Amino acid sequence: MTNGKQLFLDGEVRSRASRRFRDLLAGIASDLGGVNELSVGQMQLARRCALLSVQCEIMEAAAVDGKDFDLDQYGQLTDRLGRAFQRLGLRRQPRDITPTLETYLSRQDLVLAEEP
Repeated sequence: MTNGKQLFLDGEVRSRASRRFRDLLAGIASDLGGVNELSVGQMQLARRCALLSVQCEIMEAAAVDGKDFDLDQYGQLTDRLGRAFQRLGLRRQPRDITPTLETYLSRQDLVLAEEP
């Protein structure tokens, strides 16, 4: 980054991959509280995460299109991406899947209605 507003990128900045990189970077920064809340180091890690994500997505697109796909390289990239996200503070957020009492009782009513 130069002045904080523009990425230091050469090449076609309007390409699909370039746009996806910027979108991912913005999303990662937002997940971490916004660009203004990130240290320079965190922003650098966020950029690396965005780049690794784009590379994985490119490989995934090739794979589903039936093109050559290097599973080992893909695995290495996804492992590195996971470690980079951990360094950024990404944590698994468990979600509550406990049904409400109403949902539980309505499911029980369905089960009882289906029994012969």
